Amino acid sequence: MLGLPAGTEIYKVITKKKVFEHFGAEMSTERRKSFDADIARITLTNEVSPVSVNIAMGENINSFFVLLVELKRKDFDKQNIAFLTKIFRQKLLLVLECEGKQSLSVWQTHLILGPWAAPDALKVTLDGLDLDKIWENIVANVAGVEVAQGQTLDEQLAAQQKRQKLEKEITKLEKIAWTEKQPKKKLEYKKKIEKLRCHL
Repeated sequence: MLGLPAGTEIYKVITKKKVFEHFGAEMSTERRKSFDADIARITLTNEVSPVSVNIAMGENINSFFVLLVELKRKDFDKQNIAFLTKIFRQKLLLVLECEGKQSLSVWQTHLILGPWAAPDALKVTLDGLDLDKIWENIVANVAGVEVAQGQTLDEQLAAQQKRQKLEKEITKLEKIAWTEKQPKKKLEYKKKIEKLRCHL
C-alpha cells in the first residue's frame, strides 16, 4: 500500500467489536453510534520501523503504522477519526477509503485530512535520515505545507490552521454582505472583511 516497501506489510483486521470492548469506556453512547455509522472496517496494513526498513530510529519516533479505514460515508464525523488516532497510542498514517477514493490523514497537534484521490495516485516516500524526519515529511505532505526556515512543523501547521479559519470566516461574511440590503450594515461587513484580510 502507498508504494511502501514490501518488508513493512502486515495485515491485521481490527474489528469494531474489539474497539468497543477495549475502548468502550472512553466512548459515549452517541460516539459509539456515530463510530459504527461512519466506519465499516479497520485494517493495519504496514509498520515502518528500523526492523522493517533500513532506517534509523528517531529521538521521538521509533515506528509508525499505516491504518486503512473503510468509511460508509464521505460526510463522516472527523471526531471518529481523531478518536482512532488517540486509542492506538502510536503514530498513525491513516488511509481513509470511501466510494472508490482514498485520502491520507494524520494527527499532529490536530487532525489533518488530505484531498481525496484515486488509490493508485497516493504514494508515500520515506524521505529522511531517521524516523523523526520521515514522519515530519509525511505530515507536511499530507497537510500540503512546506516548513519555512526558522519554523518548526508544528508552528507551520498552526499558521496554516489560523489562515484556514480566517479564510472560512471571510467567506461566511462575504455571503452575508452579499445578501444584506441595508447599505450601512453592508459597509460594516466589508470593513470586517478587510480587517480579517490584513491578517492573512
